[in-house]
Amino acid sequence: MPLEYACVVPHGGDIIPNLAVRKTERLFEKTRDSVRKIAREIREARPDTIIIASPHNLRLQYNIAIITSENSTGQLNGPRGRRVRLRLKCDRELAQNLLRESTQKHLPVVGANYGTAEGSASDVPMDWGTLVPMWFVAKEERVRARVVIVAPSREIPLSKNIAFGIVIGEMAEKSKKRIVFIASADQAHAHQKSGPYGFHRSATKYDQFVSRAIQKNRIGSISRLSKRFVEEAKPDSLWQMAMLAGITKVVEMQGTLLSYAVPTYYGMICASFVRA
Repeated sequence: MPLEYACVVPHGGDIIPNLAVRKTERLFEKTRDSVRKIAREIREARPDTIIIASPHNLRLQYNIAIITSENSTGQLNGPRGRRVRLRLKCDRELAQNLLRESTQKHLPVVGANYGTAEGSASDVPMDWGTLVPMWFVAKEERVRARVVIVAPSREIPLSKNIAFGIVIGEMAEKSKKRIVFIASADQAHAHQKSGPYGFHRSATKYDQFVSRAIQKNRIGSISRLSKRFVEEAKPDSLWQMAMLAGITKVVEMQGTLLSYAVPTYYGMICASFVRA
C-alpha cells in the first residue's frame, strides 16, 4: 500500500470557524476552503495511518521526536468561551517501526510517550499544529485513521530532517497500510510590523520561493535556503517541508499549490501532492 497523498497544511487556529475572531474571520476563508478540500482528498485516499509533522509538539533539542503513545488529546480555546477538543488514536506499531528504522540509519530520533506505558492514560498532549489540520480531517470528514505525530528539529542540519523523510517514504512503500503525510506548516512570520516578530522583506520572498517550489514541483529546492534568510523570514514550515522533500526523493509526487494568503502576520500555504 504505497503512500498516495501528502500535503502542506497551515495550522492557525482561526481556520477553524469556532476559533475564529469575528473581526478577521473572513480573511481566512480562502485558506479554510483549501484545507477542507485537502481533508476531502485525504478521506478519498482512505488512509489507515496519517503521519503528521508538527513544529509545535515536543521540541527535543538536536533530536527529531516520534510520538509513541496510544493516544493524543488536545483542546484549543477561542473567543467568547468557545473551544474545540480532539482525541486521536495513535499508530504505535508504525511509530515504533519508524523509530527503529531511523535509529538504524543513525538519525537523531527519540521516541516519546506520556503518562503510562500503554492504555488510555498513555496520552501525549496534542499541540495546535496537530489539532488544527486533524480537526478538518477527523471531525469534519470523519476519517478514522490512526496518527503518528513527529516533530522536526531545527538544531540539526536540515539534511537530517530530509533523511528522516526518506525513511518515511521507504517505510510507506513497504507498508501494508495506506499512509498519508501532512506537513503542518505556517510560512514566514515577519509580514507585519505590528506582529510579534516584526517586519522583514524576506518574509514575502520566502513565501514566494516556497510557492514557486511547489508550482515547479521542486520542493527539494528549499534545502538551498540560507540560514540568515530563514532567520529573517521566521517561518515554522521549513523543517516539516524538508521531511516532505525527503519523501518525494522516494515517491515521485506532483505538487499543486491550492492557495496562498497572509491574513495576519504569517503566511499560509495549502498544497497537495499526489503520486505522479
